[in-house]
Amino acid sequence: MSITPRFVPHGPLGMGGAPLGNLFTRIPEEVAAATIAAAWDSDIRHFDTAPHYGAGLSEHRMGAMLRQYPRDEYTLSTKVGRLLEPVPSVPELDDNFAGALSFRRKLDYTRDGTLRSIEDSLQRLGLPRIDIVYIHDCAPDWLGDAWPAQFDIAMAGAARALTELREQGVIRAWGLGVNMVEPCLATLKRADPDLFLVAGRYTLLDHGALAELLPACEARGVHVVIGGPYNSGLLAGGTTFNYEAAAPEMLARARAVGAVCARHGVDLKAAALQFCAAHPAVAAVIPGPRTPEEVRQNAAAMTQPIPPALWADLKSANLLPAAAPTPEG
Repeated sequence: MSITPRFVPHGPLGMGGAPLGNLFTRIPEEVAAATIAAAWDSDIRHFDTAPHYGAGLSEHRMGAMLRQYPRDEYTLSTKVGRLLEPVPSVPELDDNFAGALSFRRKLDYTRDGTLRSIEDSLQRLGLPRIDIVYIHDCAPDWLGDAWPAQFDIAMAGAARALTELREQGVIRAWGLGVNMVEPCLATLKRADPDLFLVAGRYTLLDHGALAELLPACEARGVHVVIGGPYNSGLLAGGTTFNYEAAAPEMLARARAVGAVCARHGVDLKAAALQFCAAHPAVAAVIPGPRTPEEVRQNAAAMTQPIPPALWADLKSANLLPAAAPTPEG
């Protein structure tokens, strides 16, 4: 298989768009717009969204604001795998999105579904192109026992279609957008992706991508974008891990990490973001802010000075693997 030139997205800090689809709670339109504007004003130039987020709501909001800015100055990613079909109404909380648009999600990893999904996303965004397209949630956590069959469909359909679109210059890169390591490793064996968006599997608390995926990506020249750097809240002062109440042992681990950070006068969020970004395979980290203030907090956290002794203390306490790359200071 020939190795294609790899697209490098803007980084190290980006913005995830799931909260702007009203993940769990509604966000007023004016707050959503102000959040995107604050990201731009904070020099964030990497924006991620998906049809799944609010059944198109996140894409509408992202596009409405990003149309104000020069298209060549930022990286935009969205996803395929779910087509949106209009319905008369949806529940207030639909697939964990509050006040979602009146569309039903239909799973479709085929070639035709992929091409239609991209066309639909361009319409919702109101933008002339998408830089990165991820195959969304083609993994056991979403599909259960059906995932091997759906993965085969995605490799024969979506992956081939996206490879052709990349070669034609329609998109600049493609990969998987998932919460698990295994589908990414399988994709490296069967296709020629440019990058992966992996949520929650390389953080201060979860090092699942360190042993195999990140070295495999580095060897292939495949970049990784880290989503969920706070593990849905536990590393940002909350009590949830992967969107569920954190287990007692995970709460204890988070408190131990936080205590080391406090001893060095470092914000836990700063350590969380900068740890993710330190691995050479990682191109960007994309937390999902809900407000302009959260955007500004993330931007400040990414540049807060962190003494090297903090990382040494985390490793000596067995809170970080000895092999994990850390910022140099």
